Amino acid sequence: MTVSIKKELSFEQGEELLKVLKTRFEKHRYRHKDIEWTNVQAKLNANMEKLWSLNEMENTGGEPDVIGYDKEKDEYLFSDCAAESPKGRRSYCYDREALESRKKHKPENNAFDMATFMGIELLTEEQYRMLQKLESFDKTSSWVQTPDDIRKLGGALFCDYRYGQVFVYHNGAESYYAARGFRGMLRV
Repeated sequence: MTVSIKKELSFEQGEELLKVLKTRFEKHRYRHKDIEWTNVQAKLNANMEKLWSLNEMENTGGEPDVIGYDKEKDEYLFSDCAAESPKGRRSYCYDREALESRKKHKPENNAFDMATFMGIELLTEEQYRMLQKLESFDKTSSWVQTPDDIRKLGGALFCDYRYGQVFVYHNGAESYYAARGFRGMLRV
């Protein structure tokens, strides 16, 4: 039996989330210097499923904020801007294949499926590097999208930020750690 989840917020929940997002947007203007909140809010009001995804990012500790604008696609880019990998998305292995390969001590979930459920994407290595240029994030580590050739061999990539530098590492995709989660990207 498949359970269907309604991916929308009540009016009150939406209004409360918009207040939180607007406050964060105004507090961190350096993340989005040439973007106006009224334009972002108009996009969000026109797409309630995206607002639901942002609520999921918020509820799992991601502190989502606007980090850019794609002029070509007319989309605002939201990313998790919490100081560390979101606490509600840690201790997950990379993807479903990795989760199913574990015989003992399986984690609760996997990063890839969780991101898909939330309606977001794991950051790419390039997006992770771009995020670190805005502000120093991640005393923890975050899974990032892994090229197919690495994943086919059983590996997965993760990043962290140390000593003023982004480091990219690899692990078995089935591994999971209390200090490793994932950051997401949402296009609105």
